Parts: sequence; structure tokens; C-alpha cells
Amino acid sequence: MNPTSIGMIMEMALAFAGLFGGFAAFLLVGALGPFGRAAGRWGEGGGSVRDVRDAFERSRR
Repeated sequence: MNPTSIGMIMEMALAFAGLFGGFAAFLLVGALGPFGRAAGRWGEGGGSVRDVRDAFERSRR
């Protein structure tokens, strides 16, 4: 999927959340969307649990 398609899907999810769930759902979907995208990219790249652990250790230093 290219970035344009991902952006379009994210916009549709925000629109449906705002329509059916109200403003709070709109904000929640908007805030959690980037985390889902990051997890998807990590999974596509063949990431492992060790990669996540190493990233947290680097941020503590």
C-alpha cells in the first residue's frame, strides 16, 4: 500500500468515528492511528521483540 492509500483509509476512519462516536471518538482514533501505522510498518519489516526492547533501552540512555 502506498502512503496515499493509507492516508485515505485513515481519513475515512476518522470520518466514521466522528459521525458515529462523536468528537471524543474522533480524537481517540486520531491519536491511536499513528501507533497502528507504526506497528504495521514494524510487522512488515519482519521486526522482532528484541528490536522493541533495544529501542526502549536506547531511549533510556
